[in-house]
Amino acid sequence: MAVTTFAAIDIGSYNISMEIFEVRRSGLTSLTTLQQRLLLGREAYDKHRISMESLNELTRILGDYANVMKEYGVSAYRACAKSAFRESGNSMLIMEHIKKKTGITVDVLSNSEQRFLSYKSIASKGEDFERTIETGTAIVDVGGGSIQLSLFDKDTLVTTTNLLLGSLRVSGRIAQLENQTAHPDVLIDQLIRKDILNFKRMYLKDRNIDTIILVGDYFTNLIFQNRADANKFESREEFLGWYDKIVNMTAQEAAEFLGVGMEVAHAVLPTAVLYKRLIEVLGVKTVWLPGIQLTDGIAFDYGLSSKIIRSSHDFDRDILSAARNIMKRYAGNKPHTDKLLEVSDEIFRAVRKSNLLSDRDRLLLKVACCLHDCGKYVSLVDVAACSYNIIKSTEIIGLSERERMIIANVVRYNTVPLDFRGNPAYEDSARDMLPEDLIRVAKLTAILRLANGLDQSYLQKITEIRATRKEEKLIIEVVVKEDFTLEKGIFAENVTFFEDIFDVKPLLKIKKKIS
Repeated sequence: MAVTTFAAIDIGSYNISMEIFEVRRSGLTSLTTLQQRLLLGREAYDKHRISMESLNELTRILGDYANVMKEYGVSAYRACAKSAFRESGNSMLIMEHIKKKTGITVDVLSNSEQRFLSYKSIASKGEDFERTIETGTAIVDVGGGSIQLSLFDKDTLVTTTNLLLGSLRVSGRIAQLENQTAHPDVLIDQLIRKDILNFKRMYLKDRNIDTIILVGDYFTNLIFQNRADANKFESREEFLGWYDKIVNMTAQEAAEFLGVGMEVAHAVLPTAVLYKRLIEVLGVKTVWLPGIQLTDGIAFDYGLSSKIIRSSHDFDRDILSAARNIMKRYAGNKPHTDKLLEVSDEIFRAVRKSNLLSDRDRLLLKVACCLHDCGKYVSLVDVAACSYNIIKSTEIIGLSERERMIIANVVRYNTVPLDFRGNPAYEDSARDMLPEDLIRVAKLTAILRLANGLDQSYLQKITEIRATRKEEKLIIEVVVKEDFTLEKGIFAENVTFFEDIFDVKPLLKIKKKIS
């Protein structure tokens, strides 16, 4: 049985953590956990840079962790930085310094990547996770800079959104007002309530939420006091009893009760108030405190990607579900999108092997299909530019910013000429993208154009489709239920571009469905 020793490093707003795991087919086994306090978040959010003093301390900590990895014979690792690095203008220099001094490469996660790993941390709980999300469930992931709210219904991700209501950010905003009131919890509630109520108005509507899952940077450990108490389900009343105890404490009392420093204690109250407000707004009955850290998600993701661990949960389906819900928000045409997904997937399947296209490329193409005309919600004239800007500005959980830019450009070039010279739009993309990403854009665009043209009328005339590559030809056989003249003409317009990209000529064979 394959066993890998893997180290997951989490560079957070409050702590620098490392957990070493045995990764085997049966799951994860934690071998050791290290954690050192370093408050990167406060200076990152206030000054938008990480000081030299903090950098030196961070380098020392990571150097120690590198030595521990050697002691344990770690064969693979991943070090992830979060919002403190994202909001620091000097993060690139810091990453270079760390690499030079410790040999550790740091990945700066986008918010959507970070939250997806937190989500995978919960998924690593196996049966508890699968059972919980069968009914209405909300995941509340609290970080120092923001929170992520994700809704599930019938084991499918319905929507996810990010709010700038992180514990450090909120505590920083009310710090100067705390001495002017006997009830700082009321101030915090007034500060956050409009964003929470807007979330309810936009996303909840008639949706019932039975369980709320509470996760986030440092606060699961604060709630549990120690990991031996982790992974527990509580009633709403039990959790609110914890809240009543915390909310009436001074920062000094909370620091002593929880065994933390004053800086962290000041951030506990905003988190407690946020949890309480969400529990009330969502109307949940059960609170799940899974006691996980981001390190669990980093290790679980490694186990999945290296095919050591198998999961019954389809995470790609969650990403696609999030894209579908964005499509719905912008009044997308569901029947057309469903047909586009079917046709593009058949074409992709026929050309993928000879063109080194991956499963991830297939997912990006599907997301592009879902969002290919979202810009029509803004303008029926300038659809390409509007769609591009919507996708560029909309977070899609599980996708990196780099992947989102690939999708945005695929959607733009679906209707805008993709000329490799003399095209201002292309030259703009070329400045911001890696050459290999531009090639991916061209390939996925060629497939999207061909597929979209085959449902140009939005009437879903195709009842059956089969694509087969034969030498230098791609034979696309379709059975249609009515006149296909329009689609045939649009298909012919897209043949040359497809042939230029894939070096294979598409040929369309049409059969009329017999009634």
